[in-house]
Amino acid sequence: MDEPMMGARPTGPLIVSMGDPAGVGPEVIARGWDTLRQQRQSVLKPAPLPFVVLGDAAVLARQGFPVEAVYSPHEAFQVFNRAIPVIDLPAPAPVVAGQPDPANAGAVADWIERAVDMILSGEGSGLVTAPIAKAPMYAAGFRFPGHTEFIAELTADMPFTGTRGPVMMLTAQDLRACLVTIHVPIDQLPELITAERVTRIARVVHESMKRDFGIAKPRLAMAGLNPHAGEGGSIGLQETTILRPAAEQLRGEGIDITDPRPADTLFHEEARKRYDAHICLYHDQALIPVKTLDFWGGVNATLGLPIVRTSPDHGTGFDIAGKGIARADSFIAAVKLASDMAAKRATR
Repeated sequence: MDEPMMGARPTGPLIVSMGDPAGVGPEVIARGWDTLRQQRQSVLKPAPLPFVVLGDAAVLARQGFPVEAVYSPHEAFQVFNRAIPVIDLPAPAPVVAGQPDPANAGAVADWIERAVDMILSGEGSGLVTAPIAKAPMYAAGFRFPGHTEFIAELTADMPFTGTRGPVMMLTAQDLRACLVTIHVPIDQLPELITAERVTRIARVVHESMKRDFGIAKPRLAMAGLNPHAGEGGSIGLQETTILRPAAEQLRGEGIDITDPRPADTLFHEEARKRYDAHICLYHDQALIPVKTLDFWGGVNATLGLPIVRTSPDHGTGFDIAGKGIARADSFIAAVKLASDMAAKRATR
């Protein structure tokens, strides 16, 4: 896999939405800030961008690290080395760690929307979203399946050059696994994996590898749906009737992509070196290798949007919230990836 190239520095900081304030989001943000602050002060190579948090400052202050209220994202550049910069937007109901409250769902959605607005206006360079919980959001009338779809709608009217997503990509170490379907039952896969869907996802990934990762000639691997990639049609027909024709069409467009390959041979170390991204057909096909490679440090990134967006690859962790044991590895990796992606976009 080609190594990402550092580009010009973006002009704004990253914006972090707090997520559900009763979850581990505030804790991983605070612990992540402490680690990143120290790295920014000690490393010689370009450090990740600072970030500003949109959320409840009082909840963030409970985590035991210094917090400083700011009024604009740009203040993060002055504040970040001494305290966590936060634009204080208090939750309307009391926040109890581990106990999500639908009364705060409107504030959680508002933090995300305001963060997106700041990035679209040029005040921020990228978005990092702490985890939200679907049940309290749905109970309060939230109508989107999750973050990804909500952010896609918030940015739908903004100009965008290329094939528009959203496409979910999970990263761990040198693996970039991009999903054709996400949270769907296995028995629905045959009807959802169409040539149209696969080619659109591949175009988004190809363009993102160039735009967001600085890879001039991306190499994509396509996973098969069936064992042994169908073994010539004897273990399933999707590879011969849908996936291989889709790959041929994409190669005709100048996209370097393989025919469908057996998924059990695509993710080992030697195979990963041959490709810049993998097109995976369903959730576990992507998530199992990602979490096997780096269970704590995986990142969820959304490709094909007018803004950069990353997220820790874990949930709200209500069962451990408030106990001081949540690990910030994934949040830190999400900040670093968003910073790198924003730098690539700044050069275009």
